[in-house]
Amino acid sequence: MFNKSRRRIVLSIMGSLILLFVITLTVILLASYREIRQKNTEMLKRYVDLYSFNQQPEISNDPMSESGPLGQKPPDLGPPQGLPPLDDPPDFQLSTFYAVAISDNGSLLEVDNGEKNLYTEDELASIAMKILDKGKASGNVDHLTFTVTQKPGYTLIAFIDNTVSESSLNTLLHNMLWVGGAAIIVLFFVSLLLSRRIIHPLEENDRRQKQFISDASHELKTPVAVIGTNAELLSREIGNNEWLGNIQYENERMGELVRQLLDLSRAENAEAPMEQIDFSRLVTGETLAFETLAFERDRVFQTDVEDGIVLTGNRTQLTQLVSILLDNAIRHTTGSVIGILLKRQGHHAVLSVINDSDEIPQDKLEHLFDRFYRVDEVRNSEGQHYGLGLSIAKAVVEKHDGSIIASCQDGKIRFTASIPIKK
Repeated sequence: MFNKSRRRIVLSIMGSLILLFVITLTVILLASYREIRQKNTEMLKRYVDLYSFNQQPEISNDPMSESGPLGQKPPDLGPPQGLPPLDDPPDFQLSTFYAVAISDNGSLLEVDNGEKNLYTEDELASIAMKILDKGKASGNVDHLTFTVTQKPGYTLIAFIDNTVSESSLNTLLHNMLWVGGAAIIVLFFVSLLLSRRIIHPLEENDRRQKQFISDASHELKTPVAVIGTNAELLSREIGNNEWLGNIQYENERMGELVRQLLDLSRAENAEAPMEQIDFSRLVTGETLAFETLAFERDRVFQTDVEDGIVLTGNRTQLTQLVSILLDNAIRHTTGSVIGILLKRQGHHAVLSVINDSDEIPQDKLEHLFDRFYRVDEVRNSEGQHYGLGLSIAKAVVEKHDGSIIASCQDGKIRFTASIPIKK
């Protein structure tokens, strides 16, 4: 049980660490991306504000033509007016900007590639034309952030190159993945070591408690049997006696408690032989065996048992599991109908026992499988039941690598045991 608890703790810690790492990484990247994008947009806006183009004769659309109107060569347009002032921030002065100016009638006026060889003038012009065709005012294309601005007599498509910033983000992401991955691996082994140290004392205490229950049960078994035998012999000699009757009654109760403690000890500790079992027939057989007891208490079974559910398990323990759940339902139901369901769900056999019940708070439901726990504490060992039955049922289910839960709603309580089907 504690090995499973240890695994759950380690997996929970690792899951929390991985989730925290992913969330942190995502937030950092989104914040960095947003900040860089906003900063580039602001610098691009400033570039557009500084850009000035003195209208010149339009460039011929014929790439082979080197002459303007009347065969004259158009004057050199030169760089855009209004270059960045020297007092602008260094990141603005070091950034790479491109510009494409297009006249109102759709003619290409000027292309400024920032004297860089990353994009040719033809490539920038082609990108600008596609942007105008799509009608976008701003956005991103390739590694460029662009904005479209209407200037007097022409349209300016301005770009800022994001290659450096995107490369920095990629480097940041790469480093964070490597460092974060290494940190998670280290934290995994640290959490594994810490979980062992945390659980070891609890595991040792649980082992000693189980050993004590087993030893005490075995030691009590003999004197209880001796007391019962002597009381029976004495009753034959003196006949009916009130005090002797009390001794026999209490001895029987003590014997039942010892038997349940031994059952719990065997279910938790003993290695039971496993075999192929027709669980459907087992549940049906136990239901028939309990029908007499149910009839005596005005109870009726409503069964829905799927045929042919075969699993690997211990017949004695699984029979005990079914009998505990049926006996518990008969004794504690507030109605007359008890539902028994057995279905195959995926690779599990799921047994449910349902009966009417008073509302049980969630905090008490969580303790129903604890040893010696009873919801109604006023009833002290009524009917020689000591709050061990559901503990035994849980031990049996866990011995078969399954799980059992209790739920209460709409005036009904349901005990559901799920056992893997292993063939």
